[in-house]
Amino acid sequence: MADFGRGIKAGVAVAAVYLIISAIISAIYHNSWWSIPYFIYAAGLHPFSLTALTDPSFVIFSLILPYLVRGIVFGAVFAALYNFLPGTISIVKGVVLSSFLWIVALIEVIYTTPGGPWTDNGITGAGTYYGGTVSLSSLSLALAGIISALVFGAVTGFLWDRFRAKRLAGARKGSPALLVSVVVGGVTWVVLALLFLVGVVISGAPAINPGMWWSDLLATSVVFLGLPGWILARAAWKKTKVDKSGFRWGVAGGVIMALTGIMLLPGALAIIGGVLSRRKPATEPSAPAVSQ
Repeated sequence: MADFGRGIKAGVAVAAVYLIISAIISAIYHNSWWSIPYFIYAAGLHPFSLTALTDPSFVIFSLILPYLVRGIVFGAVFAALYNFLPGTISIVKGVVLSSFLWIVALIEVIYTTPGGPWTDNGITGAGTYYGGTVSLSSLSLALAGIISALVFGAVTGFLWDRFRAKRLAGARKGSPALLVSVVVGGVTWVVLALLFLVGVVISGAPAINPGMWWSDLLATSVVFLGLPGWILARAAWKKTKVDKSGFRWGVAGGVIMALTGIMLLPGALAIIGGVLSRRKPATEPSAPAVSQ
């Protein structure tokens, strides 16, 4: 089994460090926002106005929760995939994972954000642009750029080695990844389902707005398509708990969740977990014992 407690502690610790450094930078540059070096933003640090600290909603929803959720999700995924990540050093494993999550975030942004012609000072170009930052907004996993991803992963790997490991019982490979997929996918579905209930069912607003039809279509697909995918992923996880393969259910559920775009991360984890669960668990002998 994965040491989730160790991974989450490491991820939350890194998120706390990011938050503290952002506060220090905000205090230093509070009178000269225009002079903030670009590398500060590239590293994933987000300076803010100190006067905003008097607003409890800003502190909770714009500072604490985004950083906290980012740390929890990254730490949990790191713990789930630790034994399967390339490299022999935890820092390298953290960098590999953060790079993978950055790529997933980039794919999600491109997939969920319709491209359109750009206009600059009245001049329209034929190319396309994709709005938003490279982030998993549905999970508040704000990987602002590849530099931010690499730094966050490296520091998480460094702190992973500093926290004491626990002795854990063996389990079929893939189970931790499927568990994280089920948790993250479930939270994502509940949030989108509540928004759909309030905005569409109760308020009577159209589910698909013509001006944002692609984004609304994907959000609606989470409510109706994401749930079956999540159920299949959960079934795969339950199979791995009793030492059975969850390959078919995990891959099927992962593909369905990934198609929604917004549930790309839990979908990818379900596919990875399902594939890994095909292997024999660590406690199984690789060959039958030969009687003496």
